[in-house]
Amino acid sequence: MAKCAFLGLGVMGYPMAGHLAAEGHDVTVFNRTAAKAEDWVAQHGGAKALTPRAAADGAEFVMSCVGNDDDLRSVCLGDDGAFLGMKPGAVFVDHTTVSAAVTRELYAAADGIAVSFVDAPISGGQAGAENGQLSVMCGGDQGAFDRSEPILQAYSKICRRIGESGAGQMTKMCNQIAIAGLVQGLSEALHFADKAGLDGRAVVEVISQGAAGSWQMANRYETMLNDHFEHGFAVDWMRKDLGICLQSANEIEASLPVTALVDQFYKDVQKMGGGRWDTSSLFKRLQAM
Repeated sequence: MAKCAFLGLGVMGYPMAGHLAAEGHDVTVFNRTAAKAEDWVAQHGGAKALTPRAAADGAEFVMSCVGNDDDLRSVCLGDDGAFLGMKPGAVFVDHTTVSAAVTRELYAAADGIAVSFVDAPISGGQAGAENGQLSVMCGGDQGAFDRSEPILQAYSKICRRIGESGAGQMTKMCNQIAIAGLVQGLSEALHFADKAGLDGRAVVEVISQGAAGSWQMANRYETMLNDHFEHGFAVDWMRKDLGICLQSANEIEASLPVTALVDQFYKDVQKMGGGRWDTSSLFKRLQAM
């Protein structure tokens, strides 16, 4: 069993840290809203810390799951940052979806103090975090990944190293690119069925068993038809991710016309007041037209 720290107890981080504790690891947590850390300790045991540096003190593995590039920098760097609390040889594993640029920046900073940095963004949503069934896509040194993988198995369905630092984040961009097109396609199919006077549930029951089937169809069609979007991954966060996708695409000269279009559709959803709605709210946009 390992001494671990977990930084960020949002809808993903809270249950992920819980799985580490359930596996018997010694877990110290940090969250900007201290009450959330207190709730976690009351439920799972372990300890809470007032700063990332204090949480990381003496830890073999430090995991983070925060909001964006700036949030990640703030928990890693500075006088209260985790890096100053980590001992040489420790591994920092970041589960946040951020740019590959900040990942490589922090990889270099960690390397300068003899600490390893693994970018390990996740996919599977809140349900995947709660059930310990996340897909974890990793970038970084092979040795650091090999040491981390047994720990990450506490909440992963699959955990794979894709390549060097930043490769995990670029793989997460592939994930978000694929999801954007799938959700728009599903939204259009359900919208078309409605306009054609078809029973959307019956349509999905049939087409989901063929080539059109997907995770999005299996897990989102019912809530979409029920006009229920107060759950899951928020549009505001998806736009943040798609912005990273489009910026990265520009840097590597990749063409993402569908992703760029769907990003604008999500902008329309935000204008409808749906920034906190689930990403499947693309369907609501179509129904409102």
